[in-house]
Parts: sequence; structure tokens; C-alpha cells
Amino acid sequence: MPELAFSRRAAMRGLGAAGLLAALTGCGVPAAYVPETRREGRDRSEHDRRVSFSNWPLYIDTDDEDESRRPTLDAFSEKTGIEVRYTEEINDNDEFFGKVSPALMNHQETGHDVLVVSDWMAARFVHLGWAQKMDRSTQGNVAKYLDPQLRSPAFDEGRLHTVPWQSGITGIAYNRKALGREIRSVEDLWQPDLAGKVTLFSGLDESFSLLMQGEGVDVTRWTESDFHRMCDRVESMVKKKHIRRFTGNDYTSDLSKGDVLACQAYSGDVIQLQADNPDIEFVVPEEGAELWAESLLIPNLARHKANAEALVDYYYDPAVAAELAASVNYVCPVPAAREVLAASDDKETAELAENPLIFPDEEMRKRLVVSRDISSAERAPFAKRWNALVGL
Repeated sequence: MPELAFSRRAAMRGLGAAGLLAALTGCGVPAAYVPETRREGRDRSEHDRRVSFSNWPLYIDTDDEDESRRPTLDAFSEKTGIEVRYTEEINDNDEFFGKVSPALMNHQETGHDVLVVSDWMAARFVHLGWAQKMDRSTQGNVAKYLDPQLRSPAFDEGRLHTVPWQSGITGIAYNRKALGREIRSVEDLWQPDLAGKVTLFSGLDESFSLLMQGEGVDVTRWTESDFHRMCDRVESMVKKKHIRRFTGNDYTSDLSKGDVLACQAYSGDVIQLQADNPDIEFVVPEEGAELWAESLLIPNLARHKANAEALVDYYYDPAVAAELAASVNYVCPVPAAREVLAASDDKETAELAENPLIFPDEEMRKRLVVSRDISSAERAPFAKRWNALVGL
């Protein structure tokens, strides 16, 4: 399972890419934006059986005896004859955006055929016209098996340019035994017995949706006033010293040591925490929680587009998706993989099929929402206020 010291969702800090994007949107988007008709390059897939795949560290299955081997990728190459150049070079959404944006805005190749970024970052690629439309006629698995709740986010209606790699939930984790009561809603975080024992995420994109839901906001259509009302509540809790601190992925250490009793948390992390401490529980609040994804996309002028599309579709085979889910323990974007895991002869593997943090049940799904993303015009002023609150 991925190490708790690292989280893809928590790997966005500061305003590096926000500043760059603001500069682009100020007067340069017409020049930076690439229309659909100019995104494809000469596809070498048929004669050059290779594909370059860039991902985050610790985000794919590995062999138990040899961690340099990645069984699902090896099986793909054996099945298709396509050699995969796999690199774990994405350590931060903003940092990676800054690395590839000069080439993309100047209509040049990036050297990447397919890559994985968080959906709020994928939204930037889509809005700027830097992600190619995939040929769904060659992706039967994606068309058939993609989770219906992830099929049409606001930033990419119909999922024409992106496909979820893995998904997850931003909710609340807490130590039930130490707290001595249940947490059922975001409002429960603000009760007096949790004063100084609560942490929130410091990243704007990681935090805002759940906190707005706690204010009763429909986050599929939230407004500027909704955002500032949420910030007002957080600001009041900061002044009261109710919030212990704002964190990255180090919230897991605070919760494990008992320094905090409740916190914003990612579902994938909590699965690992529970292995060491069964008193830790994960809650999808009554008001709802954010269902997010990190998604695959094919950048403009990719040299091996057809090979990349084949790789994307391969991971939507339920058997392959099940193998990946059993390794990384995030919400699987292929619900049909649940049946594959349930049929496993290995007891621990079969039990994963019943874990709602990998395969949310219908009751949980009713409370999960894909939030609308922050627009480029909103990002700079919103980040300014949020970062002032959290001390970034």
C-alpha cells in the first residue's frame, strides 16, 4: 500500500501554477488555448510500439518480491507488444504543470504520451485545450465499466479528454474511542469537546468542498458568496484556536499519536491507519462529501496516442482494475472489479470487495458529490484569502 508519508491529494501548496495560469488568463489565453483541431500530432503508434506513462510515486501495483516490477504493466506489454516507459515523476501538481506548460503553450511536444494529475489540475489542461480527445470507439472497457458517478464532471462533460485513474473521498477521520462519541456531520467538528483537537487540510482544492457541504452548499454549483461564508466560519474557528493546525498529509501522524481527535482525511489513507488502529473511523458526513479523482489524460502532440488509448482502456478491464485496487486501496473507478475481488481465494483480498472505502455502497454513494472546480478567474483571489487563513 502507498506510504502514509505521501499523498497525491496533499501535494499542492502555494501559488506557483496559479500565478502562471493567472498570467495566461489575464491576456494570453486566446494565444495559449489550443483548439481541438490542432491538438493531434503525427501518431507513431503503429510502427513504434512504445508508450510513455508518467504517474505519481507509489500509485501502481508492484511485485511483492521485486518492487521494481509492476505486474499489470508487464502483462499489458506481453498482451499488446507495447513497451511501457513508466516514470514516477509527478510529485506535485503545480510543479508538473510548470514543467510542461511552456511546451504546451508554444504548441510543442512534451515527451509524455499519457499522464496522471488530480482532477482540479486536469481541469486546467482541458480548459486550456492541452488535452486530446480520446477515441472511445477503441476503448470499449472505459465505455462499459467507468463508474457512472465519475462519467461527466463539470470540467470535462462526457469524460472526452480524461479518464479516472483512481478515485477517493475527502471526509472526516476520528478516533471513536478517544473522543467517546460519534461524528456524523461537519458541524460536529465545531463542538466544544474538540477545541484544539481538529485539523483541516491547508490546500484550498483539498479543503473547500467538504467545508462548504458542511454549510449546506450544493457544491456542484457553489458561488463566490458560498466560498466566503465558508471562510468566515473557518476564520472564526481559527480565532478561537479551535483548529489545532492546517496540514498536508502529516495529519495521519497527528491522528495516530492522539494529538488530534478528528480531522479532514482521505479515504485511502484511513484504510491504512485502521490496520494499526481499529478505533479510527472514516465518516462521509450527513451533509455529503467530495468524490474526487486523479485522471489520465493524453497531452497535445503525444507521439503514441493510440498506444496510450490502449493502455488507458486496459486498466478498465475489471480484472486489471481489481489487481490495481487491491494494491493501492483507493476508490476503484471500475465498480465491476468488486466481483473479481470477491471471487478471490485469498481471504484478505476477497474482504476488500466489502470495504466501502474502495467500493462505496449505495447508501454512501447518495452522499458523494463531484464538486465543480475553481475557475481560473476565481483561483487567485480565493487562494489569497484561503492562504491568509491557513498561514501559507
